[in-house]
Amino acid sequence: MLRRHILTSIAVAQAAIWGFGVYFEHNRGGLRFLDRIESATIDIRTLARGKKVPPDLVTIVAIDDAVVRQRGAYPLPRIDLAKIVDVIGKLEPKVIAIDLLLIDNGAPDADEALAKSLQARPTVIGAAAIFAEASQAIASENDNGPLAGLPIAERFLLPLKRFTDHASIGIVNVATDQSGTPRSIPVLFRTGDRVELSFPLRVAALAVGKDVAIEPDRLTLGQRSVPTDVDHALPIAFYGPRGTIRTRSAASVLAGDISPDDIRNRIVVLGATVSGGGDFFSTPFDRLLPGVEVISTAINHLVAGDGPLRDESVRIADGVVAVLLPAILVGLLAWRRNAGGLLVAAAVVLVWAATNFLAFSYGVVMGAAVPVAAAAVPVVFFGSLQLWSDRQQAQYFAARNELLERFQAPAIQKWLARDPDFLAEPVRQNAAVVFIDLSGFTSLSERLGPDETRDLLKEFHALVDKEAVACSGMITSFLGDGAMILFGLPAAATDDAARAAECAIRLCDSVGRWLASRRTTTPSKLGFKVGAHFGVIIASRLGGGSYHHITATGDTVNVASRLMEVAASHGAELAASDELLHAAGPDCALLNSGRLNGPEESRIRGRSGSQMIWLWRSSSGIPQHQI
Repeated sequence: MLRRHILTSIAVAQAAIWGFGVYFEHNRGGLRFLDRIESATIDIRTLARGKKVPPDLVTIVAIDDAVVRQRGAYPLPRIDLAKIVDVIGKLEPKVIAIDLLLIDNGAPDADEALAKSLQARPTVIGAAAIFAEASQAIASENDNGPLAGLPIAERFLLPLKRFTDHASIGIVNVATDQSGTPRSIPVLFRTGDRVELSFPLRVAALAVGKDVAIEPDRLTLGQRSVPTDVDHALPIAFYGPRGTIRTRSAASVLAGDISPDDIRNRIVVLGATVSGGGDFFSTPFDRLLPGVEVISTAINHLVAGDGPLRDESVRIADGVVAVLLPAILVGLLAWRRNAGGLLVAAAVVLVWAATNFLAFSYGVVMGAAVPVAAAAVPVVFFGSLQLWSDRQQAQYFAARNELLERFQAPAIQKWLARDPDFLAEPVRQNAAVVFIDLSGFTSLSERLGPDETRDLLKEFHALVDKEAVACSGMITSFLGDGAMILFGLPAAATDDAARAAECAIRLCDSVGRWLASRRTTTPSKLGFKVGAHFGVIIASRLGGGSYHHITATGDTVNVASRLMEVAASHGAELAASDELLHAAGPDCALLNSGRLNGPEESRIRGRSGSQMIWLWRSSSGIPQHQI
């Protein structure tokens, strides 16, 4: 038991170490294949959570297929953009956010009109960060400041100066995972000598009317603190499919059909949703979600503070789960090596999964891929090892059981398995006892070699065993050239005497035929004698501390043994007591054999009185002990 506890503790410790190793390696940038699995689990949890009502803060004015068909061109002419911005500005929005890259010159009068319209309300125009393929996400070795984790852009694509003179700028880049789904928005971007806010953060700051304070794991907008992920990234969670955030066509704006309530005191994001525009992303709800809706989702998170939480504290919690989950599962499998242990382990996994999903539903994004990877390998390895060990043990015990069956009757084995204390205390009961012994064997063994003597005894023992088993008797011991067979264990039965009588006849017939078949190969006269009696025995376990055997003692056993001498002295193969025949009843095999003589009175060596006995002789009339 102590050894098992030690081995279990080692297995649990190894599982915990493995879990920590998986978490640590992934946290430092390794095991990137887990990111794809994590993305899939986030999509599943998002779909299971379902559509969520977004804060009513943002209106998207979409440059969609309708306005492109109406105006006959895409990109939309600058003069039309100027008209759209002018109409929106007159309806008094909080902020106008133009998710378009205005980096090229248009018609001078159109650009002038657009620049003039930008003056009406606080406005943010999109810019882009350009990264060199080889240098993206690589910082200077000497850069150890708070922005050290930010990727260094090669340059910024900025709007025309005539526009930036009247509007703020923000970087519109988003961060996607390996499947192309946006999972976060960097809130800061930098080149070698310049740092810029992201487009959503610039818009949110203007809407709140407060400066942004940026800390390593969060940013502050006025009184609102917004947690961020590593490298100043804002995690995003989609509210639903395309159109979940209030969207109006730019064609309605140009036509004057838009409701003032769609604009007034709201954040208005102007962006492209036109088919073939290229600014689309895959999400759990949509195969193609316009980029302007991704940007608007991030703006809502910043202003309303309803974004998902995925900060350092959540990552630490992931580490704790990655260590504890495999340790607990391995411990449970070791604690209960049966279906119960598997059920408890499955319950633990279900509780973890339910807790993970519940946290996700409330905006806390705990990892799923890392804990699964941390737990799967130790559980599979330990389960396989345990299965192999159990199979080895099963084979070992099967071999021991098969070996034990050769030394102990199967009925006794089953009884001991049910009751390990069977016959721990002696029991007095009625039983039938049959003895058989070869006569002339001692002198014969002096002339036979050891191999021939062994082969002779094996044949004899096999015959005795066959007949004893056929009559449900228990061989308590083989006494060299003899055997003692007991009828009454593991429990006394009403037909014990009848089965003993039948066994005695079968022994006489089979051993007689066997001896007759060996007359040509055995250079000596070899016979046998059988004694059978019924009465009270004392059944018990005998032996020392390391070995026990079950046997019977008492006067009944002694009489059965002495009856073999009686049989030999009367020239018979079998001597059975009157008590055995009386207990066996009138239908017993001995009485119906036609070869039974008696009863007659005979003295038993070692007893003061006489015993009524019955004698059985072979059909040839020649006593087998004289063959």
